[in-house]
Amino acid sequence: MPKLVLVRHGQSVWNLQNRFTGWVDVPLTEKGKEEAYKAGELLKDIRFTVAYTSALTRAQETLKIILETIGLYIPVIKDQALNERHYGALQGLNKDRAREKWGAEIVHLWRRSYDIPPPEGESLKDTAARTIPFLERAILGDIIDGHDVLVVAHGNSLRSIVMYLEKLSPEEIIKVEIPTGTPIVYELDEKCNVVSKEIRNLTE
Repeated sequence: MPKLVLVRHGQSVWNLQNRFTGWVDVPLTEKGKEEAYKAGELLKDIRFTVAYTSALTRAQETLKIILETIGLYIPVIKDQALNERHYGALQGLNKDRAREKWGAEIVHLWRRSYDIPPPEGESLKDTAARTIPFLERAILGDIIDGHDVLVVAHGNSLRSIVMYLEKLSPEEIIKVEIPTGTPIVYELDEKCNVVSKEIRNLTE
């Protein structure tokens, strides 16, 4: 049964600094590189034949480390559809300073609601509107053809994929957290329904 594995990129410099990152292209920290290496170690039993990532460096760098750790040289497809949610006017801001500027309640609403975007940015609903068509068109096409597929992307683009695969409601998905560098392994049937799910913890 084909596997679809989702991995959020390792810790980035702006994750460490508690800043809204979005589409700003920032590199991994040393911890982020180590998380990517550990993810690769945890995925050595899966023989991926294709990988997908976003147009952003932190995801591409994570994927590169994972594949090097496994010892795989496979096609890599990069697409902006898998980019992180665009945080608009919040991008680059420290999250505490954003709360001081707009108030904790409104910032929490922008971060955690399903369909309320920050100024000039995307909501999770907007992110899903570009991620899910790409998932259906490209990634699940490989699954249907029997390939094991690795997707390395971002917290919110992956949350939209999790929402689709697990048939979660908007109320359910806003409670879902996806840790950096932690592989989520799905087995899918021929109709791309989830048969099993395993979270491979980096500390194991």
